[in-house]
Amino acid sequence: MRRDVFQAIADPNRRAILSLLAKNERLNLNGVAENFRISRPAVSRHIKILKECGLVIVIQEGRERYCEAKFDKLNEVTDWIEKYRQFWEERFSRLDKILEEMKKQEKKKNVKK
Repeated sequence: MRRDVFQAIADPNRRAILSLLAKNERLNLNGVAENFRISRPAVSRHIKILKECGLVIVIQEGRERYCEAKFDKLNEVTDWIEKYRQFWEERFSRLDKILEEMKKQEKKKNVKK
């Protein structure tokens, strides 16, 4: 199954793992797992998905495996969101203009009375 960054951030546990790795540049798997109420195998599965999506790398050093976040892949999300931000800014700008026009018309009506 091909995974993408949107699947990675869809799960709250994976988002929490990314947040944890953002605060701690490098943690071993046990260091990550002890921050969660889910089982260590569940944390490992989440890390595997994050790794498949390119958001985490796992480095083997002796018997330890360390996780590091790679946030540059999140640019895909930023790019996607940017399109919608522009769309909504244009819509809100138009709405502001309509509301201003309605206020002007309302003032004109009140002056005539």
